[in-house]
Amino acid sequence: MLGAQLRERVKELCEAEGGASYERMDLDKIIEQRPELRAVAEEMAQLATQIEEYGCFLKDIDLGLVDFPSELNNEVVFLCWQFGESQLSAWHSLDSGFSNRRPLSGVPKVYLN
Repeated sequence: MLGAQLRERVKELCEAEGGASYERMDLDKIIEQRPELRAVAEEMAQLATQIEEYGCFLKDIDLGLVDFPSELNNEVVFLCWQFGESQLSAWHSLDSGFSNRRPLSGVPKVYLN
C-alpha cells in the first residue's frame, strides 16, 4: 500500500541522516526536504479524496480501513471493510470502531484481523 511505502521510505531517509524520528516529522517538511516523495504523497491524497467523494470514510490508510455509512435494522451504522477482504462482511455502530466489528447477517465471518 502507498501509505506503508511512503512511511518506509521516510524512515529509511531519516535513519540515513542519523536516526531522526520520522513519526514526529510534519509531512510538508519531509517533502520540502525530500521532494522525490511528493508524487507518492500526492497520489495518496488523490486516492483518499476519491474514497471520500463516494461518501465513505478512510479510517486508517496503513491498515486500509474504510467505513461506509448504511442503515441496518433501522439504525445508522458503518459497514466496515479492510484492504484484502473480498467483500463487505462486518459492521459497527457510529460511536464504536474496528475493534467492535460484528458480522453482517448471512455473510461468512472472514476477517483479516
